[in-house]
Amino acid sequence: MSLPPGQRYIGYFPRFGTHFSEPPPLISEPAMIRIEGAVARRLEVPVSRLAELERRTITADFHCVAGWSAQVLHWGGVAFRKFYETVIVPEAQPEPGVSHILFRGVDGYRSTLTLDDAFENDVLLADQLGGTALNRTHGAPVRLVSPKQYGYKSTKHLGCIELHTREAADGHERAAPNILLKLLGPHPRARVSEEERHRYLPAWVLRRIYWKIWLARSGSRG
Repeated sequence: MSLPPGQRYIGYFPRFGTHFSEPPPLISEPAMIRIEGAVARRLEVPVSRLAELERRTITADFHCVAGWSAQVLHWGGVAFRKFYETVIVPEAQPEPGVSHILFRGVDGYRSTLTLDDAFENDVLLADQLGGTALNRTHGAPVRLVSPKQYGYKSTKHLGCIELHTREAADGHERAAPNILLKLLGPHPRARVSEEERHRYLPAWVLRRIYWKIWLARSGSRG
């Protein structure tokens, strides 16, 4: 199977992020997803409600901006577009002109997708991986999965979905990782097929740098 430009397969699926050495957060029960931002009504949607909606599964590779790819992962959940149309639209009543969706994890990380990117048919609110419930390492109880974009768009431990009428910045609620993220300059679209690794720099400048950082922080495994 061919790889996108600048990617290398590794033999496992690691947890990774600017704060990946920290343990996954504990999630209070019952887990909720808040719906906020450009809406007429704020909501709190129980994660358990995903089981009641139309389900789908996808098989996809996962591509990290650092240069590694995990192969043939089987995700289960609810298409984000279906969730938007059947839950957010009738119950939260989005304001006119919504163009971006911000996904906020309970670990403090956030990513923003354009509405068009979020509506791709393989973008999931995933609560299963490999046919079993998502574990804490990979984003339990529910995470975003957007296979056509680099992994930094696929927010783990999803706790809040915010609707916006303009681009909202990716980042972290804590200062130290947020400064690092700003220095890394993540591309706002992060499309793997276009090798959109950085907002300003061409991808070839970053490939070797990102890969060396990944090897150093992962203990050279893979």
